Formats: sequence, C-alpha cells, structure tokens
Amino acid sequence: MNRLLFDNRRLLMLAIALVVVAGMSSLLVLPRMEDPVLTQRAAIINARLPGATPERVEALVVEPLEEELREIPEIKEIRTTARSGVANIVVELRDDVYAASEVWSRVRNKIDDAGPQLPPEASEPEFDLLEVTAYASIVALRWDAPTDVNYAVLRRLAEELDRRLLAVGGTREVDTFGDPAEEITIEIDPARLATLGLSVADVARQLAASDAKIAAGQLRAADGSLVIEVDSELDTVRRIASTPIRIGADDDAGRLVSLGAVADVQKGVIDPPTRLALVDGKPAIAVAVLVRGDQRIDVWAAKADKVVKAFGAELPPAVGMKRVFEQSGYVETRLGTLLWNLVAGAAAVMVVVWLMMGWRSAVVVGSALPLASLMVLAGMRWMGIPIHQMSVTGLIIALGLLIDNAIVIVDEVAERMHGGESPGEAVASAVSHLAGPLFGSTLTTCLSFAPIALMPGPAGEFVGAIAVSVMMAVTSSFFLAMTVTPAIAAIFLPQEQRGERPWWSSGLRSDRLTAGYSTLLGFLFRHPLLGISLPVAAPVLGFVLAGSLTEQFFPPAERDQLQIQMDLPAGASIDATRRIADDARDLLLQNPRVKAVDWFLGESGPAFYYNMIANRSGVPQYAQAMVQIDSNEDYFGVVREVQQALNEALPAARFLVRQLEQGPPFDAPIEARLFGPDLDELGRLGREVRRVMSQTADIVHTQSDLSETLPKLAVTVDEASARLAGLDNETVARQLDATLEGAVGGSVLEGTESLPVRVRVAGAERSDLNHIAATDLIGRTATGEATRTPLSAVADLRLTPERSAIPHFNSERMNEVKAFITAGALPSEVQGRFVERLAGSGFTLPPGYRLEYGGEGSKRNDAVGNLMSNVAVLLVLMAATLVLSFGSFRMAAIIGAVAALSVGLALGSLAIAGYPFGFTAIIGTMGLIGVGINDTIVVLAAIRDDAKARTGDAAAIRDVVVRSSRHVIATTLTTIAGFMPLILGGGGFWPPMAITIAGGVGGATLLALVLAPSAYTLLMCPRCEESAENAAEITTATEATLAPATG
Repeated sequence: MNRLLFDNRRLLMLAIALVVVAGMSSLLVLPRMEDPVLTQRAAIINARLPGATPERVEALVVEPLEEELREIPEIKEIRTTARSGVANIVVELRDDVYAASEVWSRVRNKIDDAGPQLPPEASEPEFDLLEVTAYASIVALRWDAPTDVNYAVLRRLAEELDRRLLAVGGTREVDTFGDPAEEITIEIDPARLATLGLSVADVARQLAASDAKIAAGQLRAADGSLVIEVDSELDTVRRIASTPIRIGADDDAGRLVSLGAVADVQKGVIDPPTRLALVDGKPAIAVAVLVRGDQRIDVWAAKADKVVKAFGAELPPAVGMKRVFEQSGYVETRLGTLLWNLVAGAAAVMVVVWLMMGWRSAVVVGSALPLASLMVLAGMRWMGIPIHQMSVTGLIIALGLLIDNAIVIVDEVAERMHGGESPGEAVASAVSHLAGPLFGSTLTTCLSFAPIALMPGPAGEFVGAIAVSVMMAVTSSFFLAMTVTPAIAAIFLPQEQRGERPWWSSGLRSDRLTAGYSTLLGFLFRHPLLGISLPVAAPVLGFVLAGSLTEQFFPPAERDQLQIQMDLPAGASIDATRRIADDARDLLLQNPRVKAVDWFLGESGPAFYYNMIANRSGVPQYAQAMVQIDSNEDYFGVVREVQQALNEALPAARFLVRQLEQGPPFDAPIEARLFGPDLDELGRLGREVRRVMSQTADIVHTQSDLSETLPKLAVTVDEASARLAGLDNETVARQLDATLEGAVGGSVLEGTESLPVRVRVAGAERSDLNHIAATDLIGRTATGEATRTPLSAVADLRLTPERSAIPHFNSERMNEVKAFITAGALPSEVQGRFVERLAGSGFTLPPGYRLEYGGEGSKRNDAVGNLMSNVAVLLVLMAATLVLSFGSFRMAAIIGAVAALSVGLALGSLAIAGYPFGFTAIIGTMGLIGVGINDTIVVLAAIRDDAKARTGDAAAIRDVVVRSSRHVIATTLTTIAGFMPLILGGGGFWPPMAITIAGGVGGATLLALVLAPSAYTLLMCPRCEESAENAAEITTATEATLAPATG
C-alpha cells in the first residue's frame, strides 16, 4: 500500500490531475474580499419620547426596555444613553454566539413585549443591526449647479441608481447617506390660527380625518364582490390645500374655510434636515452598496461599473457624480501584495532547497508547494472560506512548513536508494519509517494552531482563517508526503550515487565543516550537561528581553485614508455643523497630502473600512469625514499634522482625526468607566479623571458622558390662571409641541415612499423667544367656547441648565471618560502612564462606586481570554500525541521543554526587532509551539530507531544527528525563507507574527540538534555521562602507556 502510486503510474497522474482540477476550479469560484466577514453581534435600538427630559426617558423608556433585554442570556453588553426625548440602546452579543439571527429574533420579541409598558406618547422602538463590514462601492450624486440645491431631483436620481445597483447580481443591500427626508409642510400664521379658534393640533386632526387610507368594506353579491374605497385620500399638494377646515365651536358646523386660504402648503425637505452630505464641498446624496459574502468583489465591481457609467451618462448638467470609494481597488492591491509575497516566499524556499539538496531534489520537493496550495484552495471552497488577506496569509505562513514533510521524505528516499534499495523498496520503507514521526509533527502543528481557529468572537473570526489555512496546508503536506511525493522522488531521483557530483546536483557540502561539526557534537554529547546549558542561554536571554516588550492589540491599518469625527457642543444646529465642516474642509485641502474631504452630517458616514461602526444618527451637532490622502507613507505623521491644524484653527468644535484600526472595533483607545448611583457624584469623579487624563502625555482629547449640559427653556404654568382660560399643564405642553415641532395630519404616497403631512407655525415664529412667549393657546370653556390666551399670560419662561445625557452600562448608571491618543502611540503605554498618574493624584472612590477600564485594553483581554480558553485541553492532546508516538513520558518532556524554550527565542527576536507584543505576535507564538518542535521530533525519532543510539551511545547519537542535520537545517531555512517577504514588507501587522515564528524556529534548530540529544542522553541513560568520562580516561591512560613503547 505504501508504494501504490509508485507502482501504478496512471493512478499517480490521476491523483495529481484531481488535485490540480479541484484547486484551480476553486481558485476561479472562491469569493474574494479584503477582510473577513464578521458576525453581526451588535444592534442599536432607538425609542423616542418627545419633549421628555433625560430623567423621564430613563425611567419611562430605558428601564422597561433594559428589564426585558436582561432576560436574554446571550447578551454581553447593554449600553444605553437617555437623552432629551430619545433613548439609544446598543446591544452586543457574547463572543461565543454564532447563530446571531436567532438571538436577534428573540431581542425583537422582547422589544415588542416592552411596548405596552412604554408611555402612550412614546414611539415604537426602532431596531437596526449594526453592519461590521465595509461598503463595496460608494457613489455620490452631487449638486453642481450654482443655484440652491434641489433635493427632489437628487433624491429621485438616487432612488433610480439604488434600483439599478440592487439589480446587479451579488448585491446584498443599497443604502443612502445624506438624504434629507421630504415632507409636506403646512405653515400657518399663529395669530390668524388663534383668531379662528383653532390650534395646530386641531388642524392636523381634521386633515388626518380627510386622509381616508382605510378599507370601506366590500359589496358582496351572488356573482361576485366589489371593494369599496373612499376616494378622498391626500395625494397632491393642491388636494391638501383645498381641504375644508371647520372653525369655531364644535356645534358651529357651518363655518368652513379651505386650508390653502389660511396656510402655506408646500413640499420640501424636513426643516431642519436630520442629515446631510457634502461631497467636494457641495450638497450631495451618497449611494452605498453592500455585496454578498459569496461574491468575487472584482467580478461584481466590473458589473457595477458598467451600470454606474451608464447612469452617469444620463445625468442632467446640474448633477455630477463622484466615486467616493471603491473597495475592489484596495482588494486587488492587498491580495496582489500578498500573492507576490507568496510567490517570492516560494521562490526563496526553492532556492534554499536547491542549495541544500540539489536541483533534482528541489524539483521534487517544490512540486509539493503547488499541489498542497491547490489542496488548500479546494479545502477553503469546501469550508466556505473566501480568499482574503487572512486566508492568503495562512498560505504564506505555511510555505516553509508544508514542504518540511516533503524535504524529510525525499531525503529519506534518496538515502535509501543510494544505500542499495530499489526505488519501490525505498518508497515503501521510507513511508513506513517516517509515517509515525511525520504524523506526530503534523498533528502537533495543527494542535498548536487550533486555539486560533477555535477562538470565538470578532478577533477569532478575523484571524481564524490564518490558522485554518495553515492546518489544511500541513495536513495536505502530510498526505502528499505519504503518497505522491515519495513516488515522484523515486521516479525522478538517480538510483545510485555516481561518484562526486557538482554542488548544483547534490547540494552544498563541506567535508571539513562536517568533520568539525561532528567533533563538536561528539564532545557535547559526552558532556550532556554542557550540551543542555549552552543552547538554553539564548531562550533565557529572550525571556529576559521580553520584559521590555510593550503591549498592543492590533496595529493600525496603514492606508491612504483616514476618518475625522467632529462634535459641536450639545444643542448645536446642523447649520452650525455645516459651517464648521466647510471651514474644516478648506483648511484640510491646504495640506498637500490631502486630496479629498467628504463630510456626512447628523449621522455616521458610510463604512469604508470593515470595523467602522455606524452608531450615530439623528445628532445634528455631529459630523464624520472621509479623508483621502496621497499615499500611506508617513501615515501617522499626516494624522498628527491634520489633528494639530484643526485644533488650532477651529477651537469651537472638537475634532478627532482617527487612523483606521485593525481587529474588533472600539470607541476609544482608553475608556475609564465610573459606576455609581448618583449622577452628580459620577460627574464630579469624571471631571477628576478627565483632568488627570488631560495631563497625561500622548492624550490629545478627552470626553466625558456627563460633562455637557443643555440650556432648557423651563415653562412654569400658573395652574389657576390656566384653568380659568380652559387650559391645563398637559394641554399647554401638547399645544406648544404641536406649534413648534408640528403635528402630523396624514400622509402622501409617492411611489413606494410615504411623505408625512406636517402642520406647524412658520419658521420665524419658532426661532424667536419673544414669539414663543406670545404664542396664543386655545382653550375651551365649560360651554365649549374657544378662548385665546398668550402663553406669557399663564406661564413664566426661564432658561435653566439640563443634563444632556444619562448613560447606562448593563443597567447601571455610568460615566465613561474616553481618551483619544496621538497617532502611532501605543494605547497600553499611554494607559499605563494614566493609571500611574491617577494613583498618584490622590483620586479615591466613595463607597458604592467603582472604576473599570474599557477600550483597547479590554478588547485585548477579551480576545486573549478567548484564545487561551482552549489552550489547556489542546496542550494535553499535544502531550498525549507525543507520549503515544514515542511511548515515553521522558521523550515527550524533552519535546515539551523545546517548545517552552522556543517561546523565549520568539520573544527575544521580537524585542530585538523592536516590535510590540501584539495579538499577531501572540498568534505567531502559539503557532511556533507546534512548529518549533518538528525538528526535535525528527531527531528523537531517528535516535530511537537506531539500535546503538537508543542505548545512549554518544558516538552513535552523534552519527544520527549528523545524518539528520541536513534536512533539519533545510526545513529551518525554508521556514525562515518563507517568512522573509512578510518581514521585509514592513508595516505593523505581519512582521511581528513572522518574526516570532522565524526567530523561534531558527533557535529551535539548535535546540533540536544539541539540547534534545543531550537531554536524551541524560534522561534516557543517566549513567551515560559517567561511562563516557570513564571511557575517555581509559583511552587517555592507554595512549599514555603505549606512547613510550611506540617511541
């Protein structure tokens, strides 16, 4: 069976053809994207209670919703903010939840259950899942005409582009940004309205009664039935203006007036608009497209490009079009770079094999590279893993690993053929001899990467494909080493050693170097304590250097894009936000590195990177900008320069120039969470923490949830006077709300969109305090007669401060103080300095209050905890594999010691290279544990299979190690060569992982060739050292005795 493919050449060719076809077809159909798709574990719930203070929103809306949500065990965090008139609840599921849709269904049910507990005037809670993916394409329709923007035209064109892009195969969803909603506005002069004895709410109520959009029954007859419909729905502005309005007392049915006679009816955008977009400084609407995860982004982009170009050719002259973002270009660049690294790594590996083993062996070993890679592609297709930067990186990591088995098996087949065995016998005996050790090393490598593949949560989903690719690669390599590779070696390699061959045929060799190496090994094996001590020095030094390593979660993404978040003081209008945004754009474009600045006002902008969370909406004082720079060179320098320019020139707003981050998203790098019952005390504690933060180096901005207050116009009603006028507190509040904010009286259907019909007073009346005080309130006497009373006659008006927000974290009141740091600074270092400074400031917490930290550190701890959750079990499985493979606990202990010492080598390499100990370095260290022991397994297996070496004979062990050294060194060099493109490519993401594995494997070679045999001698043959020393003394004495006689 071991020589089946060698004896049956047709079967060998068919097996190779099957691998090639399966791999190539998978390459053509596998989805391609820039980053992995993360499970939607976050959602936002918005519930409105118009006119309510944050305290009322907290009590009447937040508490019932939180109480229901707490009953769902899969929820990890509930972050709530109660503001004036609205509650925002962000729900995050536990990291181990993968069937998220089922959990979100239960969340929706709980929201429905809380509905009856909410006040009648509260709106129905709105539930939206937060996307954790980037839009594939963002196209903006821009108003280029010198006239005022016509949003009706832009909205109609955006809807048409939306419809066309949705029809492109592979499109998942199309969203619009900066699209201010439209409505039918009915503006009435308040004085004239009061003269007629009507309030805004009265007009809205009568208008709604004229909007018959309800069923009127059916005419049922023997031959059939007819649907009856009252044909009087509101459908046009003219129809609304002609609506008759009854005026006067309820019993005065004869006095009617058309609405158009007392009001101005027009269609337009909501005033003030809730959201806007400014593209190239001009009003625009952005259309953003999400692509299904099973699509090739390059294929989809080609189809969408044709649609967009055809649409652009049809646009009127007043409207321009801009491609704000196209993900396909970044995907092509990212995957192209990684594929080039893959090719370069493969070439470097082949050169090493050629130099070490000769060109024939290099060809045979090299055949395993494409075959194993194609098998991995087929496995990715079977497992549903797309081609993205993580899965491709897994192949790069596996480059040096997947040919280790091929090197060992080819070298073994060649040695046996040169030793006189026939090719068939050499294949059979080599496979039989190496099956156990290679299976053990493959299994331990897979187990070392298994914690990464099994890690739950966003971090696991982000990097898990790396481990899966490596595991599939080494498994494929083992399968090939047991079947195809030895058959090809026996066919292609020469059967006999024909004299001295040139180095390019047999590999580089040096008899003098081999003799010196053999002598050194013999000396160390005769003194095993020395053989153990010398190799241990480097790992110990590595553990010492590890103390100087700084910590990091994921490094930032060095890209030619960045984002800016702008906040104005609470209560600022969207017009004020727009003015600051225009000034900021003009300022930024003075920087030669900045090429474009596009603003999205009142809401989060479209995500152009996978971990940007859109969790802000309906916030007029907020804006987010997408900034395009010329390149990613000196990325951090550009971020710092832009931040400083905005801080100095526009102090009226708070700007956060944020670099794009890798890994799971977080709001701020450093978050100090203060918990306690009293909001005033939480505010005081937050101010102390914020003061210390502002004094900490590398912190550029701070923000506290309880730091802002809103000016409030308090209306104190004289109830006695109000009663005499036929009013009460509730009537006053409702009439003021309807007068200022408007009252909805029906709707107009335009296509598939429903436009509300809103009745309100003119804008000038709503923006002046004196006009508000003079607002006429309509009351009813006991006889039903309408009364007209100005607000100032029954109430006092005064400005008072009001808390802008009340935040909760898992149902507890919280004040979160956030710190944003200098671009390029490490959050762990900055947080360490802040914690030290806070402790030295005398800051203390009262009883019942506590302080916790979130931000990057919390996310890192969560991810590391998830990574380590399966490590203990997998380490036991690795130990069991080694014990069963060798039938010895002591030999397994030797291999375990090599694994532990290789970690020290990895940490030392990372410290010498000057990289922080981030999550990618942790991943590299985890993988190294399995990779670093492979050479040790091969060496110990060879010692065990040699009869003399097995007894502890130092000379025999030396000969075994010398014979094993070539393929051990070859596998080490190929592993390092495979990682060199990632190391030399620079950046902060891949080099730490590549350095930890390459550095650890390089040092583990010394451990395998020196420490492991020395430890074997000491553990497996305790008296070997004494015997070796006695033998040496006897030899010396004999030589001394015989010397005179010889002379």
